[in-house]
Amino acid sequence: MNMLRFLSGIKDWVLEWSVVPLAPLVLFLNAAASSIFFPVPPDLLLIAMCMGVGRSLWCFVFAAITSAGSIIGGVVGYYIGLKGGRPVALRLFSHKRVAAGDQLYAKYGVWAVAIAGFTPVPYCIFTVLSGVLRLRLSKFALVSILSRGARFFTVATLMFFVGEPVRRYIESEKVFGALTLVLMVLFIGGYYLLHKCSVAHVRRARAADSE
Repeated sequence: MNMLRFLSGIKDWVLEWSVVPLAPLVLFLNAAASSIFFPVPPDLLLIAMCMGVGRSLWCFVFAAITSAGSIIGGVVGYYIGLKGGRPVALRLFSHKRVAAGDQLYAKYGVWAVAIAGFTPVPYCIFTVLSGVLRLRLSKFALVSILSRGARFFTVATLMFFVGEPVRRYIESEKVFGALTLVLMVLFIGGYYLLHKCSVAHVRRARAADSE
């Protein structure tokens, strides 16, 4: 029941802010904050705003705004990790999530940022960790631009070409609520994937210590 109430609140928040004159600014701030700590991804607000303008090039303008906000927020997260180090990362995120991020970094290197930037795996953890691990800022920024841009422009392109009949179907409050649920499940799944990675990392570390 609490989860349903939480999802309903997110849906109402998205629908309310998607129609205000300052919606582009809210979209930018949502994208920036979600790259540091904010748990609500900007995809939902981007989708709602694209629905509001129909088959218009504004969809791609909104995607650019979302990408810019996310990348700028990512750079802020990078510097938070660079200056604050691991203690700050552990204050922002649980020990297990940080450990899982460490494991993905050890396995994939800078591509871990690309994976988090395009998929539901939480990008915010990797912005801070990139600073903690002192990844070169130019490399972090380039991978973030490519992955976050690809993600948000993919959403905008789908909304642009989806067609009016489908668009009207999605605009139904019940259907949009279901879409909110699906997207949030995907992002919760991303956190679950990090959790599984952290458990596997701890098990391997214990096995190595026992040998």
